[in-house]
Amino acid sequence: MTTPDPDGMLAEQLLRLTRRMHRIQKRHLEQRLVGVTPAQSRLLRTLAHCDAPPRMADLAQRLEVVPRAVTTLVDGLETSGKVRRVPDPANRRVIRIELTDDGHKAVRELNGARRSAAEEILAPLTEEQRTLLGGLLDTLVDGAPVRERTC
Repeated sequence: MTTPDPDGMLAEQLLRLTRRMHRIQKRHLEQRLVGVTPAQSRLLRTLAHCDAPPRMADLAQRLEVVPRAVTTLVDGLETSGKVRRVPDPANRRVIRIELTDDGHKAVRELNGARRSAAEEILAPLTEEQRTLLGGLLDTLVDGAPVRERTC
């Protein structure tokens, strides 16, 4: 008889929760007709947290992807009018990426979809349980309270 692996069970629960959250968020996005992929939504949210338009290389580093992947994402978002490439004022050879008005609108929709999905997931929990879960998740994410990072 083997003994149960509590850490393995927790890991499986976390993976199942992540998949469920992704499915629910995707459904909420589709209902809002935002028209972006999950990868594009991640790039848009990252841009929204930057103090100034970042370079493509900065985005690639922040998203932990290769620069070519960022180029493909930016191409699609630029085609749909959500971002634009702008020259760096200090060095015209450098291109920066900024949100357009449509991009800002998409970010608001994305944030609304995330909130709706989170509300759906968290509905069975009491306020006390939500607070406890938030603290536990902060600890798991980086060992300290979550702080917003800028580019």
